[in-house]
Amino acid sequence: MGIIVYLLIALAFSAFFSGMEIAFISVDKLRFEMKKKRGITSRILSVFFKNPNNFISTMLVGNNIVLVIYGILMAQLIEQNLLAGLIESRFLLVLIQTVISTLVILATGEFMPKTLFMINPNLMLRIFAFPALICYVILYPVSRFASGVSLSFLRLFGMKINKETSAKAFSKVDLDYFVHTSIENAESEEELNTEVKIFQNALDFSNIKIRDCIVPRTEIVAIDLDASLDELRNKFVESGISKIIVYDTDIDNVTGYIHSSEMFRNPKDWRNHVKEIPIVPEAMVAGKLMKLFMQQKKTIALVVDEFGGTSGIVSLEDLVEEIFGDIEDEHDNTSYICKQINESEYILSARLETEKVNQLFGLNLPESDDYITIGGLILNRNQNFPKLHEVVQIENYQFRIIKITTTKIILVRLKVLESSIQSRT
Repeated sequence: MGIIVYLLIALAFSAFFSGMEIAFISVDKLRFEMKKKRGITSRILSVFFKNPNNFISTMLVGNNIVLVIYGILMAQLIEQNLLAGLIESRFLLVLIQTVISTLVILATGEFMPKTLFMINPNLMLRIFAFPALICYVILYPVSRFASGVSLSFLRLFGMKINKETSAKAFSKVDLDYFVHTSIENAESEEELNTEVKIFQNALDFSNIKIRDCIVPRTEIVAIDLDASLDELRNKFVESGISKIIVYDTDIDNVTGYIHSSEMFRNPKDWRNHVKEIPIVPEAMVAGKLMKLFMQQKKTIALVVDEFGGTSGIVSLEDLVEEIFGDIEDEHDNTSYICKQINESEYILSARLETEKVNQLFGLNLPESDDYITIGGLILNRNQNFPKLHEVVQIENYQFRIIKITTTKIILVRLKVLESSIQSRT
């Protein structure tokens, strides 16, 4: 009877060590840190998180010690009680002991506790924090000795150990895991926290190309170098912006930009106050441009295409919008029309992004890296510049051109066909 009690204790400790190990590995460290409260439990867990390698090795040492004790006790129980005198073959007896011991320990000391602890690792760590601390303190010397011996053998074979890997507070993997679990647990888009959306945008920021967030060349407010001071002043007043692009003869030959503050100095020749503007390609990623802005202490850059022509401009505010969402500023055009007429028809500015229109009205307009806006979608699929009142059909959507200039589409009337409406409902 005494052996059975000791066996149960050994199995309980094995389950504890295995569960704490998998809970510590599976825990959402970022979410835990965000919800951390002051108290003895949080302080204990903070010690574990500061020394993750030590904690894991201590749990493994504890589990191995318990497994050795379990193996000895299980062998005695089977040989002396369960199979006493029934089997004479020593080999067969050892084989039966091994099979029974393995099945019992896998079920009660591995699979079951790991499954239970993985359901809510954050909660399990809090519940068993104090017992884990006691085991950590008792087994720490043994763990350190075992780790030291292991490292010595690894160095003997020329293997290098990076001790700085555990120094990082949170990796990109931790942030990505936090975002994805938050999205999966949210029942709707509205339930997602603003912080989660910002985290997601920040993680995607390194993949965003500048061409996805520029002000196109057709909307650039610019002035020729030959313009007079009065013309420049009028341009500032009419546009209401603080920085105007300056070009020599042609918009593809930009020389820099001038700030509205220079007008207060009453300059004799305003051309002497034109500042250099960074020139970047469309394919540059937003993260790299952000670093460039900080290094050069600039807030605006000229974007050029593969042929060296002016593609547009991008500001620091445009980059920040990619993380924090829309921020209305002096360059933003607030006159874009986005109106639903009835269940199946909409009036849309061609400069609206297809992704935003899809989000606003629950549509499924085709999206691609080849275009961003409604106008871009129409030109990409139609392959010709449409005429006024022309109807362009793209999949289950009809676009009627209701306002254009000689160079761009301004306003369209979108009609969603019946088959698309039925698929949405």
